[in-house]
Amino acid sequence: MAPKHQAVLAQALRIPATNKLSGKRVILASNSPRRKEILKTCGLRPEIVPSTFKEDLAHSSFADVHEYPVATATQKAVEVYERLVTEQPEDGPDLVIGADTVVLTHHPGSSSADAGFSDPEARPEILEKPTSKVDNLRMLLELNGGVCEIVTGVCLVYPILTAPGYAIKSLDERTLVHFADNSRELLEAYADSGEGLDRAGGFAIQGLGGLLVSKIDGDYNNVVGFPAASFFKLLDLLVEEEDDFLDV
Repeated sequence: MAPKHQAVLAQALRIPATNKLSGKRVILASNSPRRKEILKTCGLRPEIVPSTFKEDLAHSSFADVHEYPVATATQKAVEVYERLVTEQPEDGPDLVIGADTVVLTHHPGSSSADAGFSDPEARPEILEKPTSKVDNLRMLLELNGGVCEIVTGVCLVYPILTAPGYAIKSLDERTLVHFADNSRELLEAYADSGEGLDRAGGFAIQGLGGLLVSKIDGDYNNVVGFPAASFFKLLDLLVEEEDDFLDV
């Protein structure tokens, strides 16, 4: 008899993580087509249940800006997990995946020349999705010719027997993106295309936005929206270290 839930696709590599996920109810708390496609490429097809969390955490409340996307991803995943357990107590999720990607206007430790800041200790600005094409152009002008850091927070929520009934594990992945010294004409044309309006930082490296970038240091998938390699490594670690992981 086929399992009721099957998020693992036939092409998935047979590693501890995918073996454990086989037959489990796996939820992606995001409506992002990029995250869905990255996971599908890696052999995972979770149910899509977008979070209703408003993503309105105050940036200033985080001493380390890298904690912001992790906190947002956690809120997303917990909201979906608790909602599904309440609505479907007999068929709750085995794993909920939350993610949030932001762009930092420079990366810590960069020189002022590389980062485009006169003060190398300046706190990076968190760039999320632009509110308009004008805002998109503002972001691109700020990033142009410099280095920014893409940070994705990933959170896993899964059931355990002790209160509050679920465990939370998280990670953050960081990738440096080097922007070319682009002409204002090119930046205006890109902003006008509208492609960057639904992307953190206002650009899509996998699309026309790739024309603006000279190189990256780190995980390409992280720039697109989901660090699959680190995600599967975390799952493998949980399988190894927790005897009852996803078996509650």
